[in-house]
Amino acid sequence: MKELDQEMMQQLRLKANELLLREQWEQSIQTYNHFISLCQTHISDPQTQPDPKLQKSLCLAFSNRAEARSKTRDFDGALKDCDEALKIENTHFKTLMCKGKILLSLDRYSMALNCFKIANLDHPSNVDSETLNGYLERCKKLEFLSRSGAFDFSNWVLNGFKGKVPELAEYVGCVEIKKSDISGRGLVAIKNIESGSLLFVTKAIATERGILPESKTEDLCENAQMVMWKSFVDKVVESTSKCKRTQCLISLLSVGENEECLEVPNISRFRPDSDQDFSFSNEKIDMGVLLNILDVNALVEETFSSKFSGKNGNYHGVGIWVLASLMNHSCNPNAKRFHIGDHVIVHASRDIKEGEEITLSYFDVFTPLKARKEMARNWGFDCHCKRCKFESDISLKHEMGEIEMGYELGVDVGTTVFKLEESMKRWMIRGKMKGYLRASFWKVYSELFVSEKLMRKWGRRVPTKEAVVESVVEAVGSDERVLRVVIEGMKRDGGGGLVEMEKAMKLGRGVYGKVMKKQAMRSILS
Repeated sequence: MKELDQEMMQQLRLKANELLLREQWEQSIQTYNHFISLCQTHISDPQTQPDPKLQKSLCLAFSNRAEARSKTRDFDGALKDCDEALKIENTHFKTLMCKGKILLSLDRYSMALNCFKIANLDHPSNVDSETLNGYLERCKKLEFLSRSGAFDFSNWVLNGFKGKVPELAEYVGCVEIKKSDISGRGLVAIKNIESGSLLFVTKAIATERGILPESKTEDLCENAQMVMWKSFVDKVVESTSKCKRTQCLISLLSVGENEECLEVPNISRFRPDSDQDFSFSNEKIDMGVLLNILDVNALVEETFSSKFSGKNGNYHGVGIWVLASLMNHSCNPNAKRFHIGDHVIVHASRDIKEGEEITLSYFDVFTPLKARKEMARNWGFDCHCKRCKFESDISLKHEMGEIEMGYELGVDVGTTVFKLEESMKRWMIRGKMKGYLRASFWKVYSELFVSEKLMRKWGRRVPTKEAVVESVVEAVGSDERVLRVVIEGMKRDGGGGLVEMEKAMKLGRGVYGKVMKKQAMRSILS
């Protein structure tokens, strides 16, 4: 190599390293591009003798460029650089650490663990051994959680949801994706699932969060939401442009049209460490198509679903979780979701039978049919679930019209409950159908059951609280509002006995999932 070329390459290498240390990622990438190009030109020159030092410099340059690319979230490019560096030196410690951290951030736990194991095996006495051991332990834990779903939030719950938020791994339980009888595609249980069982945990492709301004004018609040939405869209665009896997997963989602023609992807695509090859996808998603996808599939973090994060009433969040977006709505749902950090956790809110579609409620299903129809229209669809069909038929009865009118006018809750129960007797309504109507009028049932005065007046003429709760949960799943009524009753009765506590615990597992031990669940119930 000519002395002039050597000096220029040395200057480029030093400049690139300096830019990397200054965290000027884009400039360092550009400088490394130049340096790597020159190195490869010299190495490929048949007139040039092999130079081990140049090979070592090239290996380090690939490794450093990988680090810079990972900081700009260009994970595909960063992983390619790592692979190029490892072709030159297959046990290069810095590269193995860089690749392991990238794979870990992409939730590819087994592959990340393998990188850290090789680094530990070949460099057992490295100065970074403490850091390496930390990554090894973290990978082992996350890899175990991704296989088992054995999450435990007990300590966090007992600490009042304060302190460090539990670290989550992506997990897919006993579900698969199939054509749906409701709409397009949906998730289906592949075995019988008990209430509270974890169905899946999935990380957002992108989120945007903030505290909305306290203002009497709706315009200011809407403007703040629009700013958040634009920032959210920008994040999705960046993620899809820099990661083929993200681009492929986003492209699977519906734009709200031709649902029946959509591909039914294998659930393995969503499992951590999926060996699915996403490199074939070169076409960028059209911006108009992407906006339609986000409009149809983005989820809002509501006050309830974000409660574990201790957010206040003005908290607003929006995100895109691909697997969760494949779930359809039903007014008799069997699953619930809540958010921790960038993850959505979905669990069974009641027992689910093998082959049953797993559904969420897109809006509050503890309201009468008329209100639910309006909310469904706001979401852009008409609900045709069993509950809505049943209640649509019942609503044609004259007595039902009177009960609904009384509910809207605020007639005495005891009178409303009594009339509804007597009508159901005459109409010979049984089983889940009773639960459907009781859920629709849960507001009046709950007001009745928590009032000692009203229960003294109506208690003998209406079903027991236990019978109503059991039918409602069987019909539409566990809900925090139902649990609250049960707990109020137990407090009034002096804490209840073991049987009552066990029933409350089961209901609590349907509300919060089996992610905490009994002591932590009791803490929430109390």
